[in-house]
Amino acid sequence: MSEKPARSLRKGTPLREAFSLGGETVVAGQSHTIDLPISRLSTRTEITMPVRVLHGAKPGPTLFISAAVHGNEIVGVEMIRRLLKNVSAKRLAGTLLCIPVVNAYGFTAHSRYLPDGRDLNRVFPGSERGSLAAQLANVFTQEILARSDYGIDLHSAGINRENLPQIRYSPDNVRASALADVFGAPAIIASPLRPGSLRQSADETGCTMLLMESGEALRFDEYAIRIGVRGILRVMAHLEMGVRKQPVPAAPAVRSEGSRWVRAEQGGIFRAMRNTGTMVLENEQIGYISDPFGDHDTPVLAPLTGLIIGRSVMPVVNQGDALMHIARVRVPDTADARLTAIEEATIDDPLFDEDEIM
Repeated sequence: MSEKPARSLRKGTPLREAFSLGGETVVAGQSHTIDLPISRLSTRTEITMPVRVLHGAKPGPTLFISAAVHGNEIVGVEMIRRLLKNVSAKRLAGTLLCIPVVNAYGFTAHSRYLPDGRDLNRVFPGSERGSLAAQLANVFTQEILARSDYGIDLHSAGINRENLPQIRYSPDNVRASALADVFGAPAIIASPLRPGSLRQSADETGCTMLLMESGEALRFDEYAIRIGVRGILRVMAHLEMGVRKQPVPAAPAVRSEGSRWVRAEQGGIFRAMRNTGTMVLENEQIGYISDPFGDHDTPVLAPLTGLIIGRSVMPVVNQGDALMHIARVRVPDTADARLTAIEEATIDDPLFDEDEIM
């Protein structure tokens, strides 16, 4: 899809064709930041979607890494920043497209949405003459998705929620399932495609894509960041993109093909008894809801045996609010041990030095 025949641009030095994006070109072995125009604000300030293009000296696949499709999901922005410190265009085989801030409107406003109130991840592949969200999705589809063989889209939970680092892929996509194993996140979820999502558009265009969920909106999560950067490098090494071979995951990921949200049966103050990343048994108490005086405590029970992959961090809840997200696990007996091994290996990861951690 993305590869062009190699030619000699300089005598004795066989190089690939230059990579074109947004009317600009990047020669083989070089990197360049290209600002794709999106629109102008009412003040005439231009809004762009910046893309760092690393066009490798050697042939290989084209991989995109995107973040902040939802503007307040910033953890992926930091993952891309650290990734770029570990990748060189001169040693790269293939092309890496890094888009740390897809939704600049939401990013600067600390908002999930665009100014028109639309969710960007529900309007793909977009339209050249549609809404602002549709036009932004169209630019991404035409300029990034259409040029890519593979992609990794980085997300987090919403406001007042947190997610265990997890990879989601389309259930029928065998190549994506294999890459999910390579990535090495604690959990892998086979998740149906949502209409209008970037993942659905990638599937329709033949781009093999993974979606990473981790952490909380408007917050950095060191554990999630380390999992994400190491996972992307593992995928790049697996695709033979010229990066150093990465250590294999400390243990196989916990796999799931279905999940369920536990909701509050009444309003009150919720106190969790289990954290994200822990296994629970069916009918086990995972928390309780009380009134402000503590006169009445209502237990919250797990509806199934599985892994807590997400939860609310807001204690004040109303009836019907989502409290815990539990994924049904294929092999529950060894899940706790595998999760612990992954966490310990991530904390001890030598890829990051102390200057990277605050």
